Amino acid sequence: MWGSLRDATGMVEQQGPMTESEHVWDEATPIYRQLMELLLARIMDGTYAEGDLLPSVRQLASDYGVNPLTVAKAFQELAIDELAEKRRGIGFVVKPGVRDALQNRERIRFLKEEWPAILDRMKRLGLDPADLLTAAGKE
Repeated sequence: MWGSLRDATGMVEQQGPMTESEHVWDEATPIYRQLMELLLARIMDGTYAEGDLLPSVRQLASDYGVNPLTVAKAFQELAIDELAEKRRGIGFVVKPGVRDALQNRERIRFLKEEWPAILDRMKRLGLDPADLLTAAGKE
């Protein structure tokens, strides 16, 4: 995980490797999309806050053993989706409001795509949603 350190301008500089050097890529999804999802997950979990500097193209390429052009494509897509912005001479920065927007997007996706399958499985297993709350309280 990256540590962070604020410089004199208040920008956050990332220190150290982002992840373990061994990462298993899903063959069915382009690597740049998977890199985007890794970065977005770290924004959602608070690793990168609004205004934080994201790791450099070279750093991510080195950490994950991928071509720098692949990382650049991931950053380009983040910029197109208005989730990060390129600051000349600095790098890519997480845009304000992105974390909330991502959480809302993921909630909608979960409720439309994942929850129906979970609910179907619960029905097959004879589980009531209240059973989940009871089971969670026992941990």
